[in-house]
Amino acid sequence: MRRRLINSTLAVVLVVIAVFGVSLVIVETRTIKNSAQESVESEAVRLMSIVNSRLVHDEQVVGGVLGEQISADRYAVVEVPGHPPVRIGERPGGDVIRAEVTGDEGETVTVEESAETVSREIGRTLLIILTVALLAIVAAVVLAVRQARRLTTPLTDLAETAERLGSGDPRPRHRRYAVPELDRVADVLDSSAERIARMLTAERRLAADASHQLRTPLTALSMRLEEISATDDLETVREEAAIALGQVERLTDVVERLLTNARDPQSGSAVSFDLDEVVKQQIEEWRPAYRGEGRAIVRSGKAGLRAVGTPGAVAQVLAALIENALMHGAGTVALRTRVTGNQAVVEVTDGGPGVSPELGARVFERTVSGRNSTGIGLAVARDLAEADGGRLELLQQHPPVFALFLSRAPVP
Repeated sequence: MRRRLINSTLAVVLVVIAVFGVSLVIVETRTIKNSAQESVESEAVRLMSIVNSRLVHDEQVVGGVLGEQISADRYAVVEVPGHPPVRIGERPGGDVIRAEVTGDEGETVTVEESAETVSREIGRTLLIILTVALLAIVAAVVLAVRQARRLTTPLTDLAETAERLGSGDPRPRHRRYAVPELDRVADVLDSSAERIARMLTAERRLAADASHQLRTPLTALSMRLEEISATDDLETVREEAAIALGQVERLTDVVERLLTNARDPQSGSAVSFDLDEVVKQQIEEWRPAYRGEGRAIVRSGKAGLRAVGTPGAVAQVLAALIENALMHGAGTVALRTRVTGNQAVVEVTDGGPGVSPELGARVFERTVSGRNSTGIGLAVARDLAEADGGRLELLQQHPPVFALFLSRAPVP
């Protein structure tokens, strides 16, 4: 493209130079020739006036007097009837420019000048025109190269940006080129890059959340299936199968909730539900895991509370807190329900070292973890709580006390 721009610019300049240059040469050539002819004629007239003046005063027409009145590069012949011709200067050879003037008494004055003088003047003029044309061509080449670089460099940058987007690097470059049309393309590419970056971030976040949130339900379901396969008691099989089916339903709810949050984090299907039932279900689901670690999980506080929210989301929040206490805490884990104002609160605490002062409230940030975990669980739990209109807070660092605040349902 750069070569095409340079060639097209040069073509335009050459056409302009050819048209105006040829016209200028023709005009200047005619002007120089006409000027030379007029100059010779003017000199012949001037000599004739001198000759007439001397004849009127009966003075002799001699070459010495007239030679001082004529240019050195010209040749003149003065002819007076009854007198010999008077020749002034050296007669030029070759082509000449000639002018002849005749007086009232028959006298004549002829002035000649070599055409080479005119040719030299025309040559100097052509050299000047050619020099100007060459300077114009050089200037056109310089401007064409600069303009081509100004246009092709942005296009190369934009092509590289598009290639980077296609290769999975959505970082916007924020480069502008002082060319409105190219800047518009750059704006569109940067906007596309930002949208792609947001989509990639959302997809990666969904994948991370899904892997974290599904790990615990799948582990619990695997434990139930192992218990079913290890027993021959039909009643136990039925009981464990019913529990396993409940876990499958909760697992389905987890998937649907993750997909819903990925599309719209503020969307929710809040209903009035029995908070005690969700707390009890989580304790029963986690008790085998705690028993295997030689620890206990208990509940206390106010019973009969009803809250507004999504039962599945609340169960996921409590599961994240209970799992966090199992992984990072120590001793007995206690779930306590209480009421504050028009809110129902579920507190989860344990006897472990708690949250270090360096983490503090940052414990809810993604990728922030004090003990080599993913740092996703508490962040997802807070997002789920806020999507239902509640909130998840760290009330106390040592011993750790996490609290889930939910709106209380009106008493029927």
